[in-house]
Amino acid sequence: MSNLHQYDVVIVGSGAAGLTAALQLPTKLKVAIICKERLASGSTPWAQGGIAAVIDEQDSIDSHTEDTLNAGSQLNHRETVEYIIEESKASIEWLVEQGVPFTQETNDGEAHIDNLHLTKEGGHSFRRIIHAADATGAAITQTLIKQTLERDNIEILENRIAVDLVLSRDNQGQSACVGLYVLNRETDHVESIQADSTILATGGASKVYLYTSNPDGASGDGIAMAWRAGCRVANMEFNQFHPTCLYHPHAKSFLITEALRGEGAKLKLPNGRSFMARFDEREELAPRDIVARAIDHEMKRLGCDHVHLDISHKPAEFIQSHFPTIYERCLKYNIDITKEPIPVVPAAHYTCGGVVIDKYGRTDVRNLYAIGEVSHSGLHGANRLASNSLLECIVYGRAAAKDITKRLSEKVTENSYRIPDWDESQVTNSDEDVIISHNWDELRRFMWDYVGIVRSTKRLERAKHRVDLLFREIHEYYSNYKISRDLIELRNLVLVADLIIRSAMLRKESLGLHFTLDFPESGQLRQDTILTPPPKQPSWR
Repeated sequence: MSNLHQYDVVIVGSGAAGLTAALQLPTKLKVAIICKERLASGSTPWAQGGIAAVIDEQDSIDSHTEDTLNAGSQLNHRETVEYIIEESKASIEWLVEQGVPFTQETNDGEAHIDNLHLTKEGGHSFRRIIHAADATGAAITQTLIKQTLERDNIEILENRIAVDLVLSRDNQGQSACVGLYVLNRETDHVESIQADSTILATGGASKVYLYTSNPDGASGDGIAMAWRAGCRVANMEFNQFHPTCLYHPHAKSFLITEALRGEGAKLKLPNGRSFMARFDEREELAPRDIVARAIDHEMKRLGCDHVHLDISHKPAEFIQSHFPTIYERCLKYNIDITKEPIPVVPAAHYTCGGVVIDKYGRTDVRNLYAIGEVSHSGLHGANRLASNSLLECIVYGRAAAKDITKRLSEKVTENSYRIPDWDESQVTNSDEDVIISHNWDELRRFMWDYVGIVRSTKRLERAKHRVDLLFREIHEYYSNYKISRDLIELRNLVLVADLIIRSAMLRKESLGLHFTLDFPESGQLRQDTILTPPPKQPSWR
C-alpha cells in the first residue's frame, strides 16, 4: 500500500511564518501544513512581547534600521534590514485585517493601525512594539489558525515529524526538492509527501541547550534537513540567550518578557541591589546579549543559581492589566509580582543563524524555501533585536508565497517524478532506547557547559571531541533501528550542535552573542560564518 501524498505546496511548521505563507497562497493551490504535534504547538504562541514595526509618525525606517544594525553588531545585511522594515507597516495592516486583537490605545471598536498601543523594548529608540497584552504570539497564532481552518485548500497533517527532504535532478542536472518523508506518529509509519514547492518553517534549535525558553519541538529539524540536502548555513555561533526566564522547578522554562524591563522592571541580586548600571549605561534596556552576560557573570561571581527581576514598585493595577499572563503564571507558583521580585535565569531562546536564503526565502536547492527562525536572511546579524523575529516571519511568509505563486503560474510541464516509498526492510525495532535518552542528556549538558553564554577555545575543542563521538554513535543507531520522534530529533540536534561548534571555532573574536574568553575584543572584519555541506547526491533511505 502506498503512503504517497501529493500537493502543490507543503509547509513544514505551523508557526507565524508557516501560517502566513499558507494564507497568502492562492486558494486554487493544494497546500499541506505538517505539524509535529497539534496545529498550535509551534514556538509562536510562546512569544509574549510583540512585533516591531514603524507605524508611529515620530518613528522612522532609518531609526528602526539603525537600532537593528546596532543590536546585530553591524553584521546584519543592511539591504535585508531595510527591506523587512519597509514591509513592517504592511505586515501589521495584514495582521489587523486577519483579526489579530492587538492592544489599542482606546477601546473604541475594531482594531485600527492608527490606534494600536505601542511599547518599548531593549535596544529600540522609540515605542514601536505592537502587542496583544503580554501574549502577542498566542493572539497571532489563534487568529491565523482560525483563518487557516476556513480555507478548503489547506490540509492540516498533525502529529507528523519530518524525517528528510527528497531530491531529484531537473533537465539541467540541478538539484531540486520534490518533497519529503514524514513519520506519522499515530500510525508509526513513514509517509511520502510530494510537492512542487516545499517551505521549511520549523523554527530554531534552542533545544540543543539544557535550559531553553522554547517548546520541546525546537530541535533544529529544518536546519539539519536543509544541510543534508545541500544547503549552506550561516552564523550558527550566534545563539541568543534570553536574560529572564522564570526560575522555578515546576515552571518548565516560562519566559518573562522583555517588555517588563521596558516598563521599568529592575534586575537585582539576591541582596536586593541593582547591578546592570555596572555593565551598560542603558542598564535593563541594553541588548539581550549584554544583559544575559551580566546575569551570567553575577551568578558565577556569587555562586547563586538565579537573580531577581522586580517590577513591584509599579501600581498593582498597572502590572495586572499590562502583564496578565505573567501575573497569573507566577501566582500559580506562589509568586505575587505586584509585591515581590521574580526569580529569573538566562536560557537559550533564539537561533540567529540558519539556512541561507534570499529575499524571497529561496535556499540553495530549487523549490525549497526556508522562512522564519530556521533561516538566515541577514536581518539579525550577531544578535537579534527584540520583537524583530515575528516581523521577519510575516514578511518572509508573504514573500515566499508570492514567489511560489509566480513560479507555479509559469509552470508549463508536469513533473512525472514519483517519490519512492520509505524502505525500512533493513532495520529492526530497538530494545535499547536508553541510548537515545542518555545521548540526548549528554549532548544538551555539554553544549550548555562548553558552548553557552561564555565560551573559550578549550571549551569548544572539548565540545567538538564529544560531538564527534556522539555523531558517529547516533548515525550507527539511526542506520540500524526503526525511527521514532526522539531518534529523529536527536539525529538533528547532534548535527546542529556540530554546526554551532564549528561556526564558533571559526570566529576568532567576541561579537554580539558569541563571547569567547580567548578573544574578548571584536575584530574589524565583519563577515558571516558560512558553512557549505559536501556535494549532495539525490538519494533516499
